Amino acid sequence: MLSADGTAVGFNGVALGRSQVYGTVAEAVCVQSPRHRCPSTWCDCGFYCFHDAEQARALACDEQYERSVLLEVLASGRYVSYELGLRYQRQTVRSIRLGRCRCGRSAAALDDVGGGIVGWRRLEAVCRECAGRRAVLSLDRLTRLAGVPVTVDEGTERSVLAPLAPLPDDGSPDLPPEAELPLLSAEVTLLQARLDEVQRRLERLTDPS
Repeated sequence: MLSADGTAVGFNGVALGRSQVYGTVAEAVCVQSPRHRCPSTWCDCGFYCFHDAEQARALACDEQYERSVLLEVLASGRYVSYELGLRYQRQTVRSIRLGRCRCGRSAAALDDVGGGIVGWRRLEAVCRECAGRRAVLSLDRLTRLAGVPVTVDEGTERSVLAPLAPLPDDGSPDLPPEAELPLLSAEVTLLQARLDEVQRRLERLTDPS
């Protein structure tokens, strides 16, 4: 998220948490009731984290999370363990990892995608080609405003946003590079022969004699 005046960046939760924007250092706030401290054992409030980054990547398969960034965090304060990680009181973001552009290219900037809240614009990673002149935040400026390192998913690691792996071999032989040119020449020769035959037939049909 980018503030309306462009001087601050933040992060936005999902579901009920979409009404809250928090910075790189933040205390959890319960949007359902301000009468208890986060996290409460009888409420689902608080920050959530995974022990394993692969579990966070798997979450990105869900439509509501697929355009999220991946945060490395330091959890502190009160906490409650759950099956995949912690639900905790205080969070410090250590690094930000951006996914790839929707077209599959590596991210080069962030663009306003709409769906913001009062005072904050929602951003999404875009490549240089798709951003054009619309990009509102460069990666360098994101790093300066957030005060933490920003990395980009280049597809070199396992990622739901990385290009798909090659399809399995279907049994058809792979032609060596040196065989491609003769094959192309043969196809052109065959096409030319067919065109010559069509031309001869047209000449016979139109011959006035």
